Amino acid sequence: MSKSQAVYAELDPVWAKIRTEAEAMVKDEPLLGGVVHSSVLHNSTLERALSFRLSLKLSSGEMSEQILREIADEAFRSSSKVRQAARADLVAVYERDPACHRLIQPLLYFKGYQAVQAYRVGHWLWNEGRRDLAYFIQMRVSEVFGIDIHPAARIGQGIMIDHAHSIVIGETAVVGDNVSMLHSVTLGGTGKEEEDRHPKIGDGVLIGAGAKVLGNIKVGHCSRIAAGSVVLHDVPPCKTVAGVPAKIVGEAGCDQPSQTMDQLLNGG
Repeated sequence: MSKSQAVYAELDPVWAKIRTEAEAMVKDEPLLGGVVHSSVLHNSTLERALSFRLSLKLSSGEMSEQILREIADEAFRSSSKVRQAARADLVAVYERDPACHRLIQPLLYFKGYQAVQAYRVGHWLWNEGRRDLAYFIQMRVSEVFGIDIHPAARIGQGIMIDHAHSIVIGETAVVGDNVSMLHSVTLGGTGKEEEDRHPKIGDGVLIGAGAKVLGNIKVGHCSRIAAGSVVLHDVPPCKTVAGVPAKIVGEAGCDQPSQTMDQLLNGG
């Protein structure tokens, strides 16, 4: 790493910590040396590392790794929101997922984190008017990670998707900041209606595994949706809902359910 790169790392504590973890990983498991060097230590910034990982994962016979890396590099270079969200999401996973013990893990291994960062590149393309390319990114994310997020959906930062199997987020869905969700969550419509047809999820919401939130409804900030629930109507802030169809069963139980990750109904 050059002197200028070392200075940058000192100014970016998240990236500096990842590099330190990467060096320790190579010592502990030399067989992973090639992966760690190419994915982390050969890159000067978190953004460059993400571009490499995403392009490696999403490339296919239809589009090369080099082209995808150039697209991701352009998105990270052009959008401070994409850069900030990448760090906020990374820290969110590290703080909320008990299986995450190092910052390097989501970057290398966690498909929920990687898929959300790929979505952010696709969302940037969508806003730039490059919609067919955004759809291509969506297709590859769905094929590779099993997560289907429409590039027009609006998703805040500090997002944690745990396990991340079978996540579906529709075109007009809005997800606030600091939201946590588990596998098999759907933020979908209720039929063939057009225009604004998907849920609006407030800040700090926790959505349990297998929950379905359907239609143009609002889920208030810092609320909890119990696992397996089907939500068809608005949810007030700071409440817990459960059941099919979901009904209010109590308070949210704490100020920030998405951060505590407490899913026990008797906690509310």
